[in-house]
Amino acid sequence: MTFFSILCALLIEQLQPLRSENPIYRAVKSFATRVEAWCNAGEQKNGRLGWWLIVLTLTVPTALIYWVCLYKLNIFAALIWNILIVYLTLGFRHYSHYFTSIQLALHSGDEDTARSLLAEWTKTDTTGLYASEISRLAVEKALITTHRSVFGVFFWFLMPAGPAFAVMYRVAEYLARIWNEPQNMKNEVFGQHAAHMFYILDWIPSRLTAIAFAIVGNFEDAIYAWRNFAHRWKNESEGIILASGGGALGVWLGGAQENAIELPTDALVVDSVANQSDVMPGEPASIRFLQSTVGLVWRALLLWILLLLLLSMTAWLA
Repeated sequence: MTFFSILCALLIEQLQPLRSENPIYRAVKSFATRVEAWCNAGEQKNGRLGWWLIVLTLTVPTALIYWVCLYKLNIFAALIWNILIVYLTLGFRHYSHYFTSIQLALHSGDEDTARSLLAEWTKTDTTGLYASEISRLAVEKALITTHRSVFGVFFWFLMPAGPAFAVMYRVAEYLARIWNEPQNMKNEVFGQHAAHMFYILDWIPSRLTAIAFAIVGNFEDAIYAWRNFAHRWKNESEGIILASGGGALGVWLGGAQENAIELPTDALVVDSVANQSDVMPGEPASIRFLQSTVGLVWRALLLWILLLLLLSMTAWLA
């Protein structure tokens, strides 16, 4: 049932993508904003209370409905509920229009439009960026977004009461981002618990995504980059995904490489490069790596689907 739930949700999303600004997402954002206003008194324990209030409010009813469908109704009701939850929690095409539009703009030589789209997508200042810098940041954002919106959801959906855990993961990712990234919340202790909880929930999925990128890309370079360059990012999980993804693609990500473009970013620990052994395998980012990123993501997605199919067949035979 897990395999068919994910497969059907993916097919539905390809036919009818669920945009990031939809009524359900807006309701969750509004709820999170109200809880932050109620609970934020400038202490970490307030953030802990707010996080658990939101997560339990959204995950407990999801689990109860799943169990009612499975044990009180029938397996088809549970399947429909699973498909609905996966469809709502997956984000395979939530932001793909940004990536595609940036790719088209760069191919046509319209760097101004590409910078504008990238700024809207990443919520960062992109003034003065060249095509190679735009390409690098777009690749980085695509890899991280795909992991958090797709592969991380896959992992938690495989757990018992999968729909509830999928909701928990996406809500935890949103709270960790919204309570720490905006300028008015950055460095406040209120969001520290949300960031810590998402780090725990994402510890295994981030490494599985890095392994998937290595398998479907350049394995040796991906593992080498993971082992030697992941520490350059302040965010450990992002460092692992981007180092492995960059090695798999054969592109430098994160900046601070010898002869590469250096672009300061809050997510990166910039190290000085002393010798050639400190250079990440690959070459500087360019427009052609945008299409390579699409191929890497699709191959990783097919790998996950194949593994899900094998796990489902094993369960059926057992």
